[in-house]
Amino acid sequence: MTNEVLIRLSGFVMVLGLMAYWEMLAPRRRLATSKAKRWLANLTLVGLNTVVLRLLFTAGAAGTASMAAERNLGLLNALSGPTWFKGVMAVIALDFALYLQHVMFHAVPLFWRFHMMHHADLDCDVTTGGRFHPVEVTLSMLIKLAAVVVLGPSPVAVLTFEVLLNGTSMFNHSNVRMPNIVDYSLRWFVVTPDMHRVHHSIDPRETNRNFGFNLPWWDRLLGTYRAQPALGHEQMVLGLEQFRDPARLALKGMLTLPFVGALGRYPLGRTESR
Repeated sequence: MTNEVLIRLSGFVMVLGLMAYWEMLAPRRRLATSKAKRWLANLTLVGLNTVVLRLLFTAGAAGTASMAAERNLGLLNALSGPTWFKGVMAVIALDFALYLQHVMFHAVPLFWRFHMMHHADLDCDVTTGGRFHPVEVTLSMLIKLAAVVVLGPSPVAVLTFEVLLNGTSMFNHSNVRMPNIVDYSLRWFVVTPDMHRVHHSIDPRETNRNFGFNLPWWDRLLGTYRAQPALGHEQMVLGLEQFRDPARLALKGMLTLPFVGALGRYPLGRTESR
């Protein structure tokens, strides 16, 4: 675990570079705004969030898992069984917790106020996968730490989950084209870009679908799955109705958005009457 930072950074750079190259070779949609400005703002935000989390949570989730193991806390620490099996169960359980957290950030207006900065991006590409408000990533870390204490996963399982989450978030936000048969097959096992892009539609009925990041099963099992957008991927409009000003792409506009913007019709419970 002494190489945790190097492992996470290497995974981030590798997936970012791979998906950026794929986006260049086979883009799914034509971008609506300046790529250079978006990338500068989104990647600066990634760096800012990394610093914030390091300052607030020195040990991180893996360190919390080590503490839980030392004190025999959590469900998995109380169970016997092969280490690999408990590791797989931990990754799956943490992914389900993330799904529930994502739904909560759409259902609770206060949480949505910060999460809507992620949805306000007028395009969706690999950098959108790291575009989250610092308040949201702080709340997300608190929830993750609570889940780690309750579940008792090993530090290796937690690090594996975090590297997977980081990589799949960049993958499923990417603006890449793949054959329909490949997308159809993959989305039984992982959230694909076409599957998650529906979640970034301007239509609230589509925004509140496909909440998964890693595994697609929770959406299918709990009734939040939508296969395709009504207008198709090339014609669908991305972002939020109340934020169409490209000036919001600047870092200052992104950081202040939760405090000055309207919630719109997007929080869960307000959309079905449309």
